[in-house]
Amino acid sequence: MATETNPPRPPRWADRLLEWCCAPHLLEDVQGDLYEVYYKRLAQDGPAKARREFVVAVFHYITPFFLKHKQSAIRPTAGRSDEYLSPSLLSISMLRNYLTVALRTLAHNKAYSIINVVGLSIGLAVAMLIILYTKDEVSYDRFHANNPHIYRITSRQLSTTGKLEGLEGNTGNLQGPKFSAGIPEVRSFVRYREDRVDIKRGTEVVSQTVYAADTSFFSVFSFPLLSGDPKTTLQQPHSVVLSADMAEKQFGTTDAVGKTMFVKNTTDGKDVFDPYTVTGIAQNCPQNSSIKFDMLVPMIVSQEEMASVENWFNIFQNTFVVLAPTAGETPERIRAVEAKMNQIYLADAQPAIKMMADKYNVTTRTEYALQPFTAMHLSTDLPAGNGLVDRSNPNFSYILTGIALFILLIACINFVNLTVARSLKRAKEIGVRKVVGGGRTQLVFQFLGESFLLCFGAFVLALALVILALPTFNQLANKSLALSYLFDAKLVLGYVALFLATGFLAGFYPALVLSNYSPVQTLYNRFNLSGKNYLQKSLVVLQFALASFLIIATLISYSQFNYLTTKDLGYDDTGLVSVDKSKLTHSEVKLLKEELLKSPAIVDVAPKNGGQWGTIARVNGGAEINFTYETVDPVYLPMLKIPIVNGRNFSADFPTDSTRSILVNESFAKQAGWKSPIGQVVDFWYNKDEKYTVVGVVKDHHFNGLNQKITPQLFTMKPGNMYGRVFIKIKPNTTTASLKHIENVFKRLFPLTPYAYQFMDEENLKRYESEAKWKQIMLFGAVLTIFISCIGLFGLATLSAERRTKEIGIRKVMGASVSNIIHLLSSDFLTLVALSFVFAFPAAWYAMREWLQNYPYRIDISIWTFVAASVLAILIAFLTVGFQSISTALSNPMKSLRSE
Repeated sequence: MATETNPPRPPRWADRLLEWCCAPHLLEDVQGDLYEVYYKRLAQDGPAKARREFVVAVFHYITPFFLKHKQSAIRPTAGRSDEYLSPSLLSISMLRNYLTVALRTLAHNKAYSIINVVGLSIGLAVAMLIILYTKDEVSYDRFHANNPHIYRITSRQLSTTGKLEGLEGNTGNLQGPKFSAGIPEVRSFVRYREDRVDIKRGTEVVSQTVYAADTSFFSVFSFPLLSGDPKTTLQQPHSVVLSADMAEKQFGTTDAVGKTMFVKNTTDGKDVFDPYTVTGIAQNCPQNSSIKFDMLVPMIVSQEEMASVENWFNIFQNTFVVLAPTAGETPERIRAVEAKMNQIYLADAQPAIKMMADKYNVTTRTEYALQPFTAMHLSTDLPAGNGLVDRSNPNFSYILTGIALFILLIACINFVNLTVARSLKRAKEIGVRKVVGGGRTQLVFQFLGESFLLCFGAFVLALALVILALPTFNQLANKSLALSYLFDAKLVLGYVALFLATGFLAGFYPALVLSNYSPVQTLYNRFNLSGKNYLQKSLVVLQFALASFLIIATLISYSQFNYLTTKDLGYDDTGLVSVDKSKLTHSEVKLLKEELLKSPAIVDVAPKNGGQWGTIARVNGGAEINFTYETVDPVYLPMLKIPIVNGRNFSADFPTDSTRSILVNESFAKQAGWKSPIGQVVDFWYNKDEKYTVVGVVKDHHFNGLNQKITPQLFTMKPGNMYGRVFIKIKPNTTTASLKHIENVFKRLFPLTPYAYQFMDEENLKRYESEAKWKQIMLFGAVLTIFISCIGLFGLATLSAERRTKEIGIRKVMGASVSNIIHLLSSDFLTLVALSFVFAFPAAWYAMREWLQNYPYRIDISIWTFVAASVLAILIAFLTVGFQSISTALSNPMKSLRSE
């Protein structure tokens, strides 16, 4: 009996090529004709020639002539075989169909749509906020018309061997005028510095930050004036330019040119309020400006100061120059200008260099350089300072961008995972579309269209979230970003690019997978996407690895912040009130103490120098040491409970303590190399016969906070040093009465001095404002990451339960308990979460270890941090998956079996 054998089929790849290229409505006819010819040739000429001729025929049908007809394909409309549909109408019809199907699909799967829209919108909103932040950071100081020709004069100190000893962004009075006069490429210069003055506002005296600048200020920088002539506003010594806000505060109007305000100056040792005439009102400085002034006065430099070559070594202000356009075209030309600067310096300052070497034993040499004005804001080596504000660190942008990418990536992972997981529910739809002529390209466009539709909804919601979150974000990031910044042309283009990239990345892979389904398998329910599915599992692992990374980073940043704010500083700052008063004499302190101690709520009073002084002296007969120089009295250390670990404190029993004795801290003694510090001599050799004997060693304490290393510190009672701050210890529960008494005494004794107070414990906490903000940012990032990951996991668990409805029903009928079903549905997901720790933990440990290196005093990374993060991540994942698992496990198995 003869057996029937199947004839060999045409080449499968050629058949697939025909399916891909041929118009769907022509495919059936073309394929039928080619198959008919193939089988005839197969019978006549054999399989080799038949297959070869089939391939030739396929390529014939995808020639440009065929593609032309494919693009302009005609289709009779219903009831009229002679009427044809134009290609444009066909495209519109197809697009309408795509949109209708997409809307119906999304509406039919509301939970899935909401999860994707919410997740994507949060990711997009975070990305938009970070784009705003980054744009603001890189836009600093770029609005000036003279950019990019504005440079700041900087310097570097080099040892005799050429080793870099230090960098300095400030100069004195000489550099600007000298370089401008001697270098043709320098078109103009301006010096700019910050100071504080007391001004009268009605009968009240207030302290105000004031900035001094040369008359060229408004020609170098682009700060528009509302009124006044920019060329003459700073020509007269007692003229002043106010910002619009300052004019409103001082005079109640911006129409203030010609009005008078009173500024305190010291003349012949006496404080007097001199009249200053308002010569200009400037627009408020832009938010993205390193120069922000409310009150600008002329810089007055005497001829004596300009004639003293020693002023080459003074550094107390910023000096900017404007170069000729050609001078800054290349780095080589910039270096040529810098070389001329150093030639002028060496020629003019030679006597001063010799004097510094002879008198102060200065062996380092100075080299001047130029820093682009727009580079200051994000510079870590030469940051903005001394009157320049808003200094930043590019690492902040990197961290925020990393968090935004994490969140956006997790949202896209959710989209991919949920779309692919839902694919089985759409398998029959895809099969039917392919059977009736739908090509793969059409299906790809269909699913990409759904992706972009979801992204559009998410994008609209993201804009709303950005508007709502912007005030909070400004507070966290220490910015003043306005809603109008959202609609900057470049930002809008950035948002459009972000929308397109997100929609494509989130929808491309699902579209590629879904459009590749075999219609036969899907229609006969033989298709199954379960099983290994490595991609989906890998994405879940990546998702929770990112979430775990942020959880660990948040826990460590919280621990470090807690360490900084709770560790013992080495002195008692509770109930310690600080009041500043410049040029406070020893006799004034004595009177102030007597008056303050008349209140029983005041425990004690101790003066100290204002700010933080630093100087240099010699020890051990010649070695030099840099230290913080403190002027105090005998009450200061006991009142702050700072222990003396060796020797004694200052005492009235030793009259020479104020002229010959000093105290040093442990770090000073250690750096000096003293094993027995008591009796050692510190020589201020640059002041004639000024030598002091160490009578006590003070225990190291964090006078600068825990974010700076304790440095050498020296205490003196030198009569010639004035005080600038008074510490007042008050009794507990007497705050209101104590502050009232302090204010009354201070205003009575110093009526022409502004009065302000602060509690030292609160002032110490302000040192860690940056850490507090980053702690909050990390927390928000971790919460958002966990939330998006969990809603994605919830969606996957729901779809997994739907796919396994029949299996679960059978298991329950066969006696499986609720706990068995929960374990069945949860174990796979929890295993993936646990696997994510393998990737998250090493990365988090390395990143946070590097971050902690920025702190001289820091926590140790504990294993318990990783244990806590593991427990938290698994618990969150279990609660997310368990909710759906319990719901499925408690369902009636008969309903699920009947539905199947």
